[in-house]
Amino acid sequence: MLTRHETPVGLGSNVKAGIGAALGMCFVGYLASTTDLPLLLAPLGASSALLFGQPSSPLAQPLNVMAGFFISAVICEATFSLFPGVWIAAALSVGMAIVVMRALRVTHPPACALPILAFGNGLHGIQLFVVVLIGCLVLISLAIIVHNIPPRREYPHRVE
Repeated sequence: MLTRHETPVGLGSNVKAGIGAALGMCFVGYLASTTDLPLLLAPLGASSALLFGQPSSPLAQPLNVMAGFFISAVICEATFSLFPGVWIAAALSVGMAIVVMRALRVTHPPACALPILAFGNGLHGIQLFVVVLIGCLVLISLAIIVHNIPPRREYPHRVE
């Protein structure tokens, strides 16, 4: 239980990952303040940890991020329409999102927090999809830029 499974990474890469994540959340926060959209979402912070800290992980790839959040949002909306205002909808949405993401091989764990957030904050409908789309696009775009700055890391990861 105490064995570390991550390979060691140099200080420069670690600092770059932290700066990239902070910049990503700054851009999202700035857009939130100028558009009055609730873009500063906790799941996007978790996505930043993967995008900037673990860019070679399958869970951090652009398709996984975009599809994971989209699947979670669709399931969230469907479940909440069946069980409006009932907390069980959030729990069912999380479980169903995991099943669908895994079946489609586009798992992105931070996206599973979306139904809980949506239930607690009343974030639904078109606004939910717009917020998720903008947040994901900003973070993925910045991750592509940041990982091309030395020390370079391949992102998106190319499967051979």
